Amino acid sequence: MANYRKILVAYDGSASAKNALAVAADIAKKDKCWIKVLAVVPDYQGDLDLIGVSNIKETIEGPGQKLLTEAKQLAEGHGVHVYTNLEQGEPYERIVQVAAEEKCDLIVMGRSGLSHLERTLMGGVTARVIGHTDKNVLIVPEDAGLDFRRVLVAADGSENSAAAVRHAVAVARDHGSGLAAVSVVHTDEEMIALAPEHIQHLSDQARNNLQDVVEICDAEGVAVETFVREGEPHEEITKVAKEIGASVIVMGTHGRKGLGRLLMGSVTERTIGYAPCPVLIIH
Repeated sequence: MANYRKILVAYDGSASAKNALAVAADIAKKDKCWIKVLAVVPDYQGDLDLIGVSNIKETIEGPGQKLLTEAKQLAEGHGVHVYTNLEQGEPYERIVQVAAEEKCDLIVMGRSGLSHLERTLMGGVTARVIGHTDKNVLIVPEDAGLDFRRVLVAADGSENSAAAVRHAVAVARDHGSGLAAVSVVHTDEEMIALAPEHIQHLSDQARNNLQDVVEICDAEGVAVETFVREGEPHEEITKVAKEIGASVIVMGTHGRKGLGRLLMGSVTERTIGYAPCPVLIIH
């Protein structure tokens, strides 16, 4: 996909995790890279003398070992060999730590069908991994595959967005993909009523952002289609993705500290929740 040499797949046995492993296997076969499958089981916090279990290690780790055996079998069915790792602790912490220790280039995670609230507030493991890792993260919806027929990149002029643009252009160049870029002016009814001149200013900035994308594409010999939209950014990004039949959305994300890493209500996380296709987060 982008010269990734080692992929970490977070695996919990769910349908979305199985699909994420299948997608990772496809990437590995094409790029000839390694896959490390990680399962995480919780730490036991109770009194071992009171629970009446003679082998607490086997009791805690047994389900995780079963998951990894299952993952190996699934991977073999896709024609790839995987290495496995079982960790105890907080899932997002272990995923981030193992990805760093193993020098993985990409973390692949599944995304299950979500309720409206879950789509809006992408809490939990995925959001925390994105907030804490410096690795690229690919989030794959449960019913989606991955290809690069049509790549959509979100561009907002920030440094993080610029990294996503460079990555998307490289992917489009290497795969001969169609590339589209969208820049969204964040508006609401009050702003439309009271500050139309400010909206026009922001729209001009959005067009300038996209002109920068066009110039990068021209230098790489990549054709690009551009869109300026107004509204809620995650809604407009996913609308464009559906309109053009995007097969993957590429986005940047902002570094966070402290509480901001846990409360992941940003455009990136909401886009992940509503996207009709895989979302590749570039750090």
